[in-house]
Amino acid sequence: MNRIKEVLEQKGIKQTWLAEKLGKSYNMVNGYVQNRQQPRLEVLFEIAKILEVDPKELIESDNG
Repeated sequence: MNRIKEVLEQKGIKQTWLAEKLGKSYNMVNGYVQNRQQPRLEVLFEIAKILEVDPKELIESDNG
């Protein structure tokens, strides 16, 4: 599970904006946000860079 949705909401960022910055389709980003699919590691790092967060913040930990 990832926390992309929570981070987007905290920062007030729209999925469409993130999709544009990533160069991915809205449907692809929506799949990540809804946890229907998980981004590849390099994509996760790119999302973290765009959102200016530590990549760890995008990953839901089991012991959190």
